[in-house]
Amino acid sequence: MSARAERAPAAAGLLRRGWTSFAGAVTFLTITPLPAVPSRPDDLDLADAVVWFPLVGAAIGAFAGALRLVCQPLFGRGLSTALAMIGLVVICGALHQDALADSADGLGVRGDRARRLAVMRDSSTGAFGVLALIGWALLLFTSLTSLRSDQALRALIAAGAAGRLAALMHASGTAPARLDGLGAALCVKRSALAIAVVFGAAIAIAAVGPVRGTACLGVCGLVSALSAAFARRALGGSTGDTIGATVAVTEVAVCLALVSTWR
Repeated sequence: MSARAERAPAAAGLLRRGWTSFAGAVTFLTITPLPAVPSRPDDLDLADAVVWFPLVGAAIGAFAGALRLVCQPLFGRGLSTALAMIGLVVICGALHQDALADSADGLGVRGDRARRLAVMRDSSTGAFGVLALIGWALLLFTSLTSLRSDQALRALIAAGAAGRLAALMHASGTAPARLDGLGAALCVKRSALAIAVVFGAAIAIAAVGPVRGTACLGVCGLVSALSAAFARRALGGSTGDTIGATVAVTEVAVCLALVSTWR
């Protein structure tokens, strides 16, 4: 009887911890408020939350894909794709697009690492950032428009999961470029990364099938490795911006890879 009494609080504590970590991932990656979670991203403990990143990313992709699916009979393929992309950006609070623009500005400026990091912290968006956002939007719009609505839904689910997994791989494989900021705060343990990889692989395979799912994981690994190598060379390590930019680039790369297999 006493063993059962001891297991009950332990199970309840485990459930509370799981819910808190999942809610933390949702709160960090989206604009969705959840109870018992700090409203400021800086106050969140991301150590446990990172395991849920691929699942939350898949839900974000599903939201955008559902917009495309519902809106296409009303507005046609082009406009429904644009609405899906707007939904993708809005639900995340433009988190990854802002990071992509800042990273492009920092990597495009002339100067040493300190100069690049300073530019990336500037709230204004320069020419390189604008060009990066235009390129991201054009590539994603073109790839999604070429797909049927059901294919676009599945592609966005796989891309959402792969993008957040790539961010974790980027963060785990690169030392922080600064002592503060998200690059230093996002500490990804090997055990957490392993769980996230399992989640990401399962989601990608379930969404687009074993062969295409494996291809999505390959794209995820390639983008994360290239972005990490680029961040180390140009900045001396990762930052919150390079992590977020990895998400945006991976989403586009996965969609492009799926388009090539579905055509």
